[in-house]
Amino acid sequence: MYPQKLEEFPPPPGVMGSLRAGFEVVSSHVGLILLPAALDILLWLGPQLSVSGLISPILRIMWDQARASATSAADLERFTETQAVFFEAVQHFNLLSLLGRLQLFPIGVSSLLAQKIPFETPFGSQRVVEITSSAVVVGLAFLLVVSGWVIGGLYFRWVSGIVLGDAQREMEIGSMRAIIQTLILSAIWVVGLIVIAVPLTVILLLLLMLNPVLASGAAFLILLLSFWLIVPLFFTPHGIFVRRQNALYSIFTSLRMARFTLPTSGMFVVSVLLLTTGLNYLWNVPPDDSWMRLVGIGGHAFITTALLAASFVYYRDMNVWLQTVFERLQQKQGMPTQQA
Repeated sequence: MYPQKLEEFPPPPGVMGSLRAGFEVVSSHVGLILLPAALDILLWLGPQLSVSGLISPILRIMWDQARASATSAADLERFTETQAVFFEAVQHFNLLSLLGRLQLFPIGVSSLLAQKIPFETPFGSQRVVEITSSAVVVGLAFLLVVSGWVIGGLYFRWVSGIVLGDAQREMEIGSMRAIIQTLILSAIWVVGLIVIAVPLTVILLLLLMLNPVLASGAAFLILLLSFWLIVPLFFTPHGIFVRRQNALYSIFTSLRMARFTLPTSGMFVVSVLLLTTGLNYLWNVPPDDSWMRLVGIGGHAFITTALLAASFVYYRDMNVWLQTVFERLQQKQGMPTQQA
């Protein structure tokens, strides 16, 4: 960063210390897990708002046109398997899952069942409500996504407020400001996703028509490149809730923090992703038609909330560390103070 001896600066916050602090916060305030648990219970025992009847005919036409490009029996078999996966996903998709974070948005309530939609419950099959109007689907999807953002903003505010504690209560963001900045940041995120995703989707569809294997390779390459962006963008919401920043400056702060702390921050983000992904396999072990599913739901709610709390702890402590480093650099080099 600067040509100074390492021993002149305090050590940066540790990954394990932040994770431990996050788990301690949730262990002391178990009520924090109620919101993600309630969302998963709704997706499990509530109705399924299905759009299969509206989307499946459109997908069938697209797949029939793309099937003609298969040049060999192996390509045709692979194409058929992929088609079956897509149609099964559409059949089981629940519009209510848009209330969850779905890993697409920076702020939201993490949900186990939004990613693995259940089809059975202890009471039998889910009650399916078929939506056949495209206008209703679009309007309902918009309301559910925005509602998910609002609930997610309040959830993030709740967790960050517990992390900050009474000693830093003056830094706690108000509910209305939290909602407004959440909506702004989420809207920026959606625009960015559209700008990036639409051209990539068109390219993948063209490659799929030409050669399914080539399309699979391109999708894998895009996935690898996306991981390169995770660390700089991981902390984009945190400035809003920890330091009361606006959405744009919070994005800038996240990118800047990653620039100075990339090895440690990268290790923290990888730890969070590994814990979340690995334990999700465990939480999904109980079958959908067993009441043991509640154990998985509760475990997922506890772990994801603890990891969220740990991320707020890490972000707060890392910015304090950066501020300390910059102040010492100012004293040694006569530089103006830089705000982390």
